[in-house]
Amino acid sequence: MTADPWLIPVLTLRRQPGARRQECRTGRIGELSVAGSVVPASAEATADAILDAVDGGIEVVARIHAPWEGECRRCLRPLGSELHCEVRELYRTRTADEAADPDEDTYPLDGDQLDLRPLVRDALLLALPLAPLCRDDCLGLCPACGADRNVDPCGCQAAAGDPRWGALDVLRSPEGEPGLG
Repeated sequence: MTADPWLIPVLTLRRQPGARRQECRTGRIGELSVAGSVVPASAEATADAILDAVDGGIEVVARIHAPWEGECRRCLRPLGSELHCEVRELYRTRTADEAADPDEDTYPLDGDQLDLRPLVRDALLLALPLAPLCRDDCLGLCPACGADRNVDPCGCQAAAGDPRWGALDVLRSPEGEPGLG
């Protein structure tokens, strides 16, 4: 049985306030998905972290990276790249009678091990692109025929406006004439 790469023993670190230790951990974190962008379940994430013993807990400063996949929001081509993010978070112990506060911005520090997995997952979820593009000037697909306009311009005519908006077209002024805007 292999040890969990995201669990870091911190007992000696906690006993020495002001102490610092560097850790580099790599492992799987499970699938993460946001709006079609995915960190695959088989992907390995890496966290280069510095742990500082502070009053009441351990501060973690980390650089995290993992591969991601998705598709361009305009042309639907498959995309893939590497996520890179930096975090600074506090792990803190709670007393036995202290209830977990859902609005608290710290991670729990239980016993003599720090679990880096929730921090890595949260950071990567926030870093996943919501609407990725293959490139900034992507022309996308033709709405009429579905051709990829990045490859060849299609022969479709420009789509006529929606007739339901026709009444508003009278508000547009022809060039050179005063209008409403």
